[in-house]
Amino acid sequence: HCLFSGLFMKILYGIQGTGNGHISRCRVMAKYLAERADVEVTYLFSGREKEKLFDMEVFGDFEHRDGLTFVTKAGKIDYLATIKRNNLFQFMRDIRNLDVSSYDLVITDFEPVSAWAAKRAGKPTLAVGHQYAFGPNTPLAGENAVAKFIMKHFAPAQVSFGLHWSNYDANVLPPIIDVSLEKTSEKGPVLVYLPFEEQATITRLLNTFTSFEFVQYSQELSDGQQDNVALRTTCHDGFKADLKRASGVICNSGFELNSECIHLGIPILTKPINGQMEQESNALAIEQLGLGKVMLEIDTHIIDAWLNTEWQVKQMNTPDVAKALVEWIMSEIKPTQHEFSKQLWQSTAF
Repeated sequence: HCLFSGLFMKILYGIQGTGNGHISRCRVMAKYLAERADVEVTYLFSGREKEKLFDMEVFGDFEHRDGLTFVTKAGKIDYLATIKRNNLFQFMRDIRNLDVSSYDLVITDFEPVSAWAAKRAGKPTLAVGHQYAFGPNTPLAGENAVAKFIMKHFAPAQVSFGLHWSNYDANVLPPIIDVSLEKTSEKGPVLVYLPFEEQATITRLLNTFTSFEFVQYSQELSDGQQDNVALRTTCHDGFKADLKRASGVICNSGFELNSECIHLGIPILTKPINGQMEQESNALAIEQLGLGKVMLEIDTHIIDAWLNTEWQVKQMNTPDVAKALVEWIMSEIKPTQHEFSKQLWQSTAF
């Protein structure tokens, strides 16, 4: 684990742009890295078109590559569209052409171009992300040989820290979230964020629950109002403000938003993307740990029952993992991964 340390470090930080979870987590890391005089960081994003990235000021003059991503249709992975969307020749070219020689360390949050360029050049690499938490003890659902292969080889690193809601393995840390998030109200509208579903269908469904108010976010929506549903285009500050006052959250089973809900003590109704191992496994963990309610399809009866139930919520008192991790990365004498993980779980409480 002492592959890297120095008085001053130049870091390349690769971030997967599919969904907003990776970016949301890395915003917190970027804030702490920016406070230090002994490090210079260049951020690289891939997996989403550059013009679709928003509120990126914290990352400065960042790099962008096409990378690899998956395409969904109506809440399921569309394998044919995914194959068409990803240009493997361009991907290989980007890996070959990314010059990492001037960096002391490459960090990857499941971003493959930076990870493979570093591997090719023999550079020290550190992976930090939820996908690296899937060791032998972590709940798995929807797994198949292809999904396991992708999880293992998509963005490799010499040292990896996984993030999860329980200390399943020696390299697993609690979630990286903005720990300054605090509830502003318990009685706000139900926040709905299902970016991989068909948005008009979701709005019509929510309109049938006339005694509840909803705020629905998606990059596909324009700001507006449709009966009891406030429609919002995804933006960082507005979303966080609505999350802090939400009386409940209906969302896909990505890691970051569910982690924020668990930290804030907000009731969760979560739906995994069909055919996506990570999300199906997250839904299973949420169920096993008693952190929320799961629905495998968009189901009116389940939504109705969830809306009309007073939930006893397990709230997770999450430590400031990002701050501790930046200190770990930059310190010359580091505790082992297991010791570091143990310290952070000791200050985590439900």
